[in-house]
Amino acid sequence: MSVQVFMVLVGCALAVLFGALAGIGAGYLARRDGASYPAAVGRAAAAFAATLMLATAVTAALGGLAG
Repeated sequence: MSVQVFMVLVGCALAVLFGALAGIGAGYLARRDGASYPAAVGRAAAAFAATLMLATAVTAALGGLAG
């Protein structure tokens, strides 16, 4: 496995980790705010998806600059 492939895999793992942390935090805060469990899960899923989309956008922008 080359170094570039390894770095891409590490970057993907970090993006998923940060997305999961953001989702957990959003779900926890929604639950503390008095939201029902389905609403809290929905907010957590939205935060997770938004974090992954932001990571994808930044990666695409950096890829456009590099190549």
